[in-house]
Amino acid sequence: MTRALKTDNSDALIRDKALWMRQQAMKMVYAKQLGHLGGDFSAIDVLATLYFGVLRYDPARPDWSERDRFVMSKGHATGALYTALAAAGYYPQDWLDTYMGHHSKLNGHPNRQYLPGVETNTGPLGHGFPVALGIAISGQITGADYRTYVLTGDGEQQEGSNWEAAMTAGNRKVKNLTLIIDRNRLQQGARTEDTNGLDPLDDKYRAFGWHVVEIDGHDYGQLLDTLSAPVGNREKPLCVIANTVKGKGVSFMEDQAKWHHGVPNAEQFAQAMKELV
Repeated sequence: MTRALKTDNSDALIRDKALWMRQQAMKMVYAKQLGHLGGDFSAIDVLATLYFGVLRYDPARPDWSERDRFVMSKGHATGALYTALAAAGYYPQDWLDTYMGHHSKLNGHPNRQYLPGVETNTGPLGHGFPVALGIAISGQITGADYRTYVLTGDGEQQEGSNWEAAMTAGNRKVKNLTLIIDRNRLQQGARTEDTNGLDPLDDKYRAFGWHVVEIDGHDYGQLLDTLSAPVGNREKPLCVIANTVKGKGVSFMEDQAKWHHGVPNAEQFAQAMKELV
């Protein structure tokens, strides 16, 4: 599969995929009463844009050497990742019904030994970004033309391992690496700025030698234009600060810290499904 090209219909296609992903994630978490819907819903528009407008991949050949690499560093947001991979054709969509069940391949955190399309296991926060950096450096050394994308949570930016990776990427001018920060400003139980402030996040990355772009993480046009832009002569890695809303798409979940790992009761599930249309 060649890299997707933006068309007049791209926004509508991605919007449809993102809606389906939200519906499926809601069903999965409600059925199992486990999950992280708040962070799933803040990230789903980014993932829908990547898989249906940006990434070069072939679900029939998940180890294809020319594929773009995507690392989901916020590994707890499996509702977003599993639905994206299912929608992209990496495995049958009815696998989603097994989410977190006995002998399921869809664990609480992604496992590359079980699921095609998962580049590396993630879950412990701060690990995915350094791994993605290593993948990108490998491509830089060998001259491969694949691009590497990694999505982190913003609370995850409080991990020291991220800043070691940021320093190395800037120093080595790893221009084939794109870091996307899901900037929903909430983490488990509190706002990021009340826990360990991150601002000015853009200036910090610039100081580490990155090209920084700040966008609306729910605007498909901005996401497409930014994430699919050619590397060209940019001699720096790209940091995309995607401003998002935790729980985006369901009114009572939006911008509420309790939905970091909250699960809906029957009444809330019914209301959410009415809104996700």
